[in-house]
Amino acid sequence: MKTTLHPLARLFAGALLFALALVAQARDVSLFNNNWRYQRGDYPEASSPTYDDSHWERVGLPHSFSIPYFMARDFYVGYGWYRKELCLTADDLSQWLCLDFDGVFQQAEVYVNGQLAAHHTGGYTGFRVALSPYVHEGTNLIAVRVNNLWRANVAPRAGEHTFSGGIYRNVRLVKLAPLHVSWYGTRVTTPGLQDSHGTASPVCIETELYNADSHDLRFTLEHYVADSQGRRVSNVVSRRATAPAGQSTTLVMQTHDIKRPMLWSPEHPSMYHVVTVVRCDGHEVDRYETPFGFRWLEWTADRGFFLNGCHRYLRGANVHQDQAGWGDAATDSAAARDVKQIHEAGFDFIRGSHYPHSPAFVEACDHEGMLFWSEAPFWGIGGFKPDGFWDSSAYPVYEADRDGFETSAIEQLRDMIRIHRNHPSVIAWSMSNEPFFSSPEVMDRVRNLLRRMVDSCHHYDATRVAAIGGAQRPLDEGRIDRIGDVAGYNGDGATQPAFQQPGVASLVSEYGSTTAERPGEFGPGWGDLQRDDTWRGYPWRSGQAIWCGFDHGSIAGSALGKMGIIDYFRIPKRSWYWYRQTYRGIAAPQWPVAGTPARLQLTATKTGNIRADGTDDARLDITVHDSQGRLLNATPQVTLTVLSGPAQLPTGRELTFAPDSDIRILDGQAAIAVRAYYAGESLIEATAPGLEPARLRLTFTDGPAWVEGHTPTMTGHPYVRYVAQEDATPDEQTFGYNNPAFASSILTGSAAGLATDGNAATSWQPATDDASPYWMLDAEKELLLREVNLRFPTKGIYHFTVEVSADRTHWLTVADQASASGEQPREAYTVRLLDPQLKGRYVRISFVRTPESTPVALAEVSVKGIVCE
Repeated sequence: MKTTLHPLARLFAGALLFALALVAQARDVSLFNNNWRYQRGDYPEASSPTYDDSHWERVGLPHSFSIPYFMARDFYVGYGWYRKELCLTADDLSQWLCLDFDGVFQQAEVYVNGQLAAHHTGGYTGFRVALSPYVHEGTNLIAVRVNNLWRANVAPRAGEHTFSGGIYRNVRLVKLAPLHVSWYGTRVTTPGLQDSHGTASPVCIETELYNADSHDLRFTLEHYVADSQGRRVSNVVSRRATAPAGQSTTLVMQTHDIKRPMLWSPEHPSMYHVVTVVRCDGHEVDRYETPFGFRWLEWTADRGFFLNGCHRYLRGANVHQDQAGWGDAATDSAAARDVKQIHEAGFDFIRGSHYPHSPAFVEACDHEGMLFWSEAPFWGIGGFKPDGFWDSSAYPVYEADRDGFETSAIEQLRDMIRIHRNHPSVIAWSMSNEPFFSSPEVMDRVRNLLRRMVDSCHHYDATRVAAIGGAQRPLDEGRIDRIGDVAGYNGDGATQPAFQQPGVASLVSEYGSTTAERPGEFGPGWGDLQRDDTWRGYPWRSGQAIWCGFDHGSIAGSALGKMGIIDYFRIPKRSWYWYRQTYRGIAAPQWPVAGTPARLQLTATKTGNIRADGTDDARLDITVHDSQGRLLNATPQVTLTVLSGPAQLPTGRELTFAPDSDIRILDGQAAIAVRAYYAGESLIEATAPGLEPARLRLTFTDGPAWVEGHTPTMTGHPYVRYVAQEDATPDEQTFGYNNPAFASSILTGSAAGLATDGNAATSWQPATDDASPYWMLDAEKELLLREVNLRFPTKGIYHFTVEVSADRTHWLTVADQASASGEQPREAYTVRLLDPQLKGRYVRISFVRTPESTPVALAEVSVKGIVCE
């Protein structure tokens, strides 16, 4: 029977609940990661509390549709549902209740007790869901419908990563007083720090408060600043003010000057905190902490980058977020290990390619002392198609999709800035990565959107620059690199004449792009820039970032995905050791040697106090040794087994490293991360036929107790590579347009990239004294090659050879027109490649000058092929 309260009784009850909220320390934040039910597919009736999900999988967050994932090009695209019960008391209901999501890819519908409470679109930015209007005392049902469908009007429309769905970042339950600091509601700046040369600065705090009550509330606001030791160094208190009911209120307050603050830098990542206290009628109703740092930045067009007034040449790496087995659903600890590994090699800069990274990742940059370039997901890919998947035109080709897409791009930029604006590690907001991979007819709209994003960025945060990442095309008057404050040039961009001293601050945002299986070569992999080492000495350039830090999943296949200096399992390749030796002076270790395997060794990044809440894990490392203990390069089949306790591998309780699989031992080493959602001790064993096994005990804390034989285990998934359409014929694609291009030399006023700009009226020409001119295309993907098309600027006699290569070292001649006689003048030439298994990434056209030949030039080059797995 439904009970109805008299209006006066309801009023009294509401007043009582509000009074309780005033007395309580209202802000309480707890992780909401454990004990979810999950089912792949779409089940609209699952929003109902009465729906039976007993047959669904038990999972913990972070979670991905694709777990277990090991760099397959294909991944499940569709829907998945998550359900979890939430038990609330009357005291809980006296507070304003919310769920904070750090990231759901890419559309989320959140239902509370069967009612749609929120809808969010955007796979890389968090959001808050208000629960209070929908919950009641007792058991409540939270259901989240997630999809990772490609959307024509949602950024990104393209990218070389994979785009797995899921609630792949943390979720927190937040209990608040009706009047509270809003979601990421503080902005902390240090005006005057640069003017005083770091000797003194006030702290300016802009605070957004939200009043969820039905009455106006009177309040005071206090901020105090604390250093890394927790010592208060300043405070400021507001006068009493009024927060209107159901609205947000913003206050700006400033402390007195803080003398001689400890400056944040990679060498000394000194952190401070602002503690914000909200009081109503003398009662503390909210307390919110904002980490920040004292530091100032200067990007210049002629002298490079300066931090705290000191010149600094940025040495960086591009970093994707996904890891072996768990895919994008990495823990906070795994993100912190990634930052630390890049730092350990001597780098001081990370480019967050090519989307907003998790709050935990950026926080790790703060504490580790890594400068961070935070990027919005306006993203393009070479060989793009008009529409249909994440290999589409970066900007919409259809008018109906454009307004929605621009809104999506700007909203995600706004939220990225709001979430990360107080982190001292963040030195630039990037609008894009290679947005020029858009259909030519929409390039004017690309430029207009970039201008809108730059203006929005300056509005949301005037303290940092707005950068254009991947700005190396177009080369003509429509270039995009000068739209923002800083230009990032990828690949051949650092070598194109148009971008030498471009008139804006700049850096090489990607170089290298060297594909290698571990262990790889002991060398830097300069890749795109190996011909010209002088780029490192340009005083006007701010730095460079290698492509890339870690192997990652890619829709462009493993040739692109395996360009990291660290592999997907987080074991360094030999190039990582080269950087560490060069940048930090630490000699490379002795490499594994050949020998007779005798035993396995099993170690972990940590063995105790591993939090069982979805934020923590441990990386297990397996190595092969001989009887004397030497590390061997043998590759036996090794099985990891959780013998007891709560530990969970991405495949469940067992995982096998097998030769010729996606999960294997290379150079005598393997690794995988393990986590748990219950507290207790786990025993894990590594075995291989004929070898002495190894065991390791791990202790997990901060979770419900594990009871052996009674606690239900998470559902396991033996690994099978996902194949989207087994019988589908792979699409043949065309490459060349705006892909990287290189040449033996260039004639003044010419450029290698003019042969891939889609304009037959422009062309590359070599220097007149170049005796052996050549031009080279990098398709950036390993292809099953089908055709090479050349177009010359004028009809004439051209003598040349066409070669293809997978590694730029070993070349195969596929056409020889170098010594042909009796030729007729031609304006185009096509090489049809009949070997269906011919693979290549690079195409080189080498010319021979003869008295009768037309001056060497290329107007356009294109390549047709199928992207390899």
